[in-house]
Amino acid sequence: MQVLWQDLRNHLRLDFRPDLYVATALWAALLLTVNFSLNLENKYIDAYQGKPFRPALYFCLYATAYYGSVWLWTYFHNRPDIWRNRAFWLRSGVALISYSLYAGFWGQTTWSSQLFGGQIFEFAYYCLRNLQSVLTIVLPLFLFYQFADPYRSQFYGIAPKRKGMALYLILLALMIPLITLASFQPDFLHAYPTYRDTNADEFFGVPEWVTVLIYELCYGWDFVPTELMFRGFLVIGMVRVLGHGAVLPMVVWYCAIHFGRPLGEAISSLFGGYLLGALALSTRSIWGGLLIHIGIAWGMEIAAFLQGAS
Repeated sequence: MQVLWQDLRNHLRLDFRPDLYVATALWAALLLTVNFSLNLENKYIDAYQGKPFRPALYFCLYATAYYGSVWLWTYFHNRPDIWRNRAFWLRSGVALISYSLYAGFWGQTTWSSQLFGGQIFEFAYYCLRNLQSVLTIVLPLFLFYQFADPYRSQFYGIAPKRKGMALYLILLALMIPLITLASFQPDFLHAYPTYRDTNADEFFGVPEWVTVLIYELCYGWDFVPTELMFRGFLVIGMVRVLGHGAVLPMVVWYCAIHFGRPLGEAISSLFGGYLLGALALSTRSIWGGLLIHIGIAWGMEIAAFLQGAS
């Protein structure tokens, strides 16, 4: 773990500039203010739900957040050459298009209506909503990795590594008391568990715990493409182009994908995204982020189930 802390200090030594970090914080604050003042995502972008135009709106939002942050980094580090780098445009374009399609995807509604004649629509919709990332994120990144990336190495950190795992486990353990405390709050129990009772168990003739398990596995899967994109592709993959500067722009975009969530969650994503990005850069693996993300998500589900059973 000492080696990991040394790597983090090296990252700050190489990338940290007070003017850059303050400017990036102000840029993120401006984006947050505009979104939550206008209710941008929930009121305007979601108004086009189910329409092909919706992914284009997400592309505009995410491109503004990401390229604005990259511009700040190139300005303060005097790196205008980045904007003439074909690899930068290719990688960032693939990332933005893929994640915008994921965020604005509407196919799961149609699929859920057609599957078993729509008799398990609600259950199918919840599961397919999490699994559609196989087509919208994982497949495009895999094709890029196989046919367009000259620096292929373990598919953007998907290979597990032991380096840093002790720190990730400590961070996850620190969350357990917070999750336990939150589980006694009415707002928490209103949002969790995300699983909702459906007729799927009766339709398939299985105990409800089976459908709960299937749903929770699908729910946990959805964090895999998120880590693959943000800590994998945008940090481990983009380090060949931006070096240590790959972290800050990723963090602001990562904050933007939380614009439909509560303000506190969106703000905390800036700090969590930075820490996970710097650690991914050090370890060249996304497994630590997966451990924390899925551990917290399933921890909140379990806490809510236990509260409901008590």
